Amino acid sequence: AKGIVKRDVVKVITPGTVISPNMLEEKENNYLLSVYVDENACGFVFTDISTGELKGAQISQSHFVSKLVNEIAKTKPSEVIINQDLYNNQLIEDIRYVSDAFVNTIDDWYFKEAYCSEQIFNHFNIKALKGLGLDDKPQMVKALGALLGYLGETQKNTLSHLNNLQIYNVSNHMSMDKSTFNNLELVETVAEKRVQGSLLGVLDKTNTAMGGRRLKQWIKEPLNTLNEIQQRLDAVEALMDEALIRNNFKECLKQVYDLERLCGRIACGTANARDLIALKNSLSTLPDVKSYLEVLDAELLNNLQDHIDPLDEITDKISHAIVEDPPYTIKEGGLIKEGFHDELDVLKHSISDGKLWIANLENSERARTGIKSLKVGFNKVFGYYIEVTKSYYDMVPEEYIRKQTLANCERFITPELKEVESKVLNAENKINEMEYGIFLQIRNHIQTYSDKIQQTAQAIPQLDVLISFAEVSNNLSYIKPKLNNSNTIHIINGRHPVVELSIKNGMFVANNTYINDDDSSFLLITGPNMAGKSTYMRQTAMIVLMAQIGCFVPAEEAEIGVVDTIYTRIGASDNLAQGQSTFLVEMSELAYILNSATEKSLIILDEIGRGTSTYDGLSIAWAVVEYLCNKDRRIKTLFATHYHELTQLENIIPGVKNLNVDVKEDNDDIIFLHKIIDGCANQSYGIQVAKLAGIPSELLVNADKKLLELEKKSSQVDLNKNKVKSLQEDQLQLSLFNKNDSMITQKLKEINLLNTTPMQAINILEELIKQAQ
Repeated sequence: AKGIVKRDVVKVITPGTVISPNMLEEKENNYLLSVYVDENACGFVFTDISTGELKGAQISQSHFVSKLVNEIAKTKPSEVIINQDLYNNQLIEDIRYVSDAFVNTIDDWYFKEAYCSEQIFNHFNIKALKGLGLDDKPQMVKALGALLGYLGETQKNTLSHLNNLQIYNVSNHMSMDKSTFNNLELVETVAEKRVQGSLLGVLDKTNTAMGGRRLKQWIKEPLNTLNEIQQRLDAVEALMDEALIRNNFKECLKQVYDLERLCGRIACGTANARDLIALKNSLSTLPDVKSYLEVLDAELLNNLQDHIDPLDEITDKISHAIVEDPPYTIKEGGLIKEGFHDELDVLKHSISDGKLWIANLENSERARTGIKSLKVGFNKVFGYYIEVTKSYYDMVPEEYIRKQTLANCERFITPELKEVESKVLNAENKINEMEYGIFLQIRNHIQTYSDKIQQTAQAIPQLDVLISFAEVSNNLSYIKPKLNNSNTIHIINGRHPVVELSIKNGMFVANNTYINDDDSSFLLITGPNMAGKSTYMRQTAMIVLMAQIGCFVPAEEAEIGVVDTIYTRIGASDNLAQGQSTFLVEMSELAYILNSATEKSLIILDEIGRGTSTYDGLSIAWAVVEYLCNKDRRIKTLFATHYHELTQLENIIPGVKNLNVDVKEDNDDIIFLHKIIDGCANQSYGIQVAKLAGIPSELLVNADKKLLELEKKSSQVDLNKNKVKSLQEDQLQLSLFNKNDSMITQKLKEINLLNTTPMQAINILEELIKQAQ
C-alpha cells in the first residue's frame, strides 16, 4: 500500500465457524448452535457453515429442557451461543455435561425480538416471518436472529449459502439421550472413543465424506414415520438385488469430492482454483449416477434421481477456464487456460519474446564471455540477475553492473536485461491481476448456482448411505425387517451387529425376542455375569434402531412396532464434578426414564438398585417392575437383574415374563451357552466368574466358605413390617415374599364380597392381620 496500511478485522474464527479443510474432520459436522429458552418453551437453531446446513426447532411440550439437552447430545456442537440471562442456569451445566461445546455468552440484545426479526428479513430477503414458517415460533425466531447476527459480525460476509432453513419436529425422530448413545456405543466405543467397535464402524462403507456425515446423522436420528422408514428399506432392497449397479455406483462416488463443503467455500469466498477443479470432476460423474438410478425401481431412489443435477454449464465453464493442475494461490497467476480470454492471451503472447530472450541469455553469455559457471536467475527482491562465481571475476565484462555480493559469487545486471525485465514483470503483474479478476468472476458466477449444488449435495450422501446399507446387509446376511405401528417386537434369531463380528470363530449364539404391551411387556432376565444378558438386551435395542434408520437387520425374521424412544440404564458411573455418587446418577437416570417414557418406548434396564443396600435395592427394583407393568402403562422393558426374588413376580404381576441365560455346570466350573430360554436362574455363579477373571485361588476358597455361612444365616424381608425373619438353612437367597402372603392371598380370593356383611368383613380383616404378624 502507498502511505498508511489499512488495518481491519476481516474475520473472527470461533470453534463453530471454522471452514478451513485442514481444521475439520471429513466425516464430522462442525455445528454452531444458538439457544433461546424462556419459561414457556425453547427454540434452537444449529448450522454448519462449512456445508450450508441450517436446521432448527421449537419445543413447548413438557420436559422441553430435557428434550433440548438430548438434541445437543445428539448434534454435539462445537460452539453454543446463549444469552447472558442463562449464564448461571442449570442448562449450562447440562450442555457441558453432554457435549464438549464451547459455551459462548453473548449480549442479551442479540435476542431482542426487533433485532432478530430484522436479521431474518435481511438475510432471507423476506418481509414476513410466515414465509419461513416462523410466525408461531417466537423462541426459535430469537435463536435464529441471534445466530445470523453473530455470524454477520464474526464472518464479515453474507453467507448466502445458508438459505434453506429446515424446521423440524423433534417427535418425528426417535429420541435418545447421552446415556443411550454411550451405552449402545452407536458412533464410538465408550472406553477408547473409537469408531471401530461401534455400530457406525459396522455400517460405514460410504464412499464420500458427505455420506459418512449423513450416516452418522441417520444413526443419531432414527425415523418415527412408518412411510419414510419403508421407503429407505425398499431402496436398500432394490440396491441389494443389483450387485453390478451397486459396484458401478461405488466407482462413481469415489470420484465425488465433498460437494457440501466445496459449495460452502465458494459461498464464503475462500474457494481456490483447485476447489473448482474438484467441483468439475465431481459433477462430471453425475450423469452416470443418474443413468444407473433410472434402472432401479424404488420411490426414494427415483426421488434422489430427480434432485441430482449434473450442472453441465458449470462443468463446461470450469473445463474451458481453469487449468487442470492449478496452483494453491489465486493471486500469482497460472490459473486460466489459453483461449478462454482474448485480452489475457494477447498479454501472455506479448511477453513470450522477452521470456524467450531471458531463457536464452544464459547460454549466449556463457559463449560470449567464456564464463562456464555463469547463471541467470530471478528473485522477487532483485528481479533478474547474472550470477558469476569468484574464480571468474577477472572475466566479467565491463558493461556488467554489480548488483549484489554474496559469499562465493557476485550478481550483476545489464541495461538490456533490466529493460527486458521491466517489460516482462510489468506484463506478468498485469496478467496475474487479470487472471485473479477472471477467477473471481467465474467463482461468483458459480455461486449463483449454490441452490442447485446444495440440492445435489443433499441427494448424493443419501444415495451413498443407502448403498452402504445394501453392501453391509449383503455381506453380513442381514434381512429386511417388517415394520408396523403396533407395540410388539418379534425377532427370530437376532444377533448383535458388533459383537458377532468380534467373535473369531464366528459362533455367535442368536436369540429370539418377543415383547408386547400385554402379557410380555416386561422381560425379566436373570443369569450369571458374562453369560450375555447385556448383549441380548443391547442387540434388541440395536436391531430396532437399525430398522428405523432404514437398514436391514441381523436376524432371520424381524417384525417391529415403531418405537418413539429408546432408554437405557446400563453400568455404573459417577459424576464427581457435580457431586453425584454412582447411586445418585443411577437414580437420576432412572427418574428421567420413568418420567419420560411412553407406551411406544423401549426401555433397557440393567441391575437397577444394586448401588445401595440389599433391602433398599430390592424394594426399588420391585417397585419399578410394578410401575412399568401398570395396566394403564405397560411400557416395553428388558430388565436384567441378580435379584432372583423378582422372578416370582411373573405369577403375580401381569406382563412380567421370566427369561434366563442358560449355563452348563461342570464340577466347580461353568460353561456359558449364551442362549436365552424361558424361566429363571437359581443362582448368579459369582465365585465361578471371579475364578474366570483370575482371582487368586486362596481368596476363592475363602469366598466359598463365606458363601455357605451366609446362606445358612440368610434372612427374608417382610416389606409390610420392615422386619427380618429367619430362613431355613437350605434357603439360598433372600425371599421377597412371606410364606403367609400366599395364605392371605388365597383367603382374600375365597371371599365373596356380595354375600359378606360389614361385620363379617371386619372379622375377616382382623384374622388376616393376626396371620400377617
